[in-house]
Amino acid sequence: MTETDPTPALRTPEGIQSWLLDRVAHYLQRPSEEVSADASLAENGIDSVYAFALCGEIEDRYGLPIEPTLLWDVDTITELTAHLVGLVHE
Repeated sequence: MTETDPTPALRTPEGIQSWLLDRVAHYLQRPSEEVSADASLAENGIDSVYAFALCGEIEDRYGLPIEPTLLWDVDTITELTAHLVGLVHE
């Protein structure tokens, strides 16, 4: 069973980006204010293990199948947010 949250506010660009920043900060064990939405995920400290885990969380949260390679294709949280917004509103 997934934890998909249909709340519209959580599916806005702001809601998605805020959630992504919080999740990345969680993996890096630092405050979300220290995570840059415009730096590459690798620059932020996300490695392949964290990328795989984050993709699983995205799938659970939004009900979207996400391949871990997507995180390297979109590279930043800002780009990932835009990609996810497009998917959740299809």
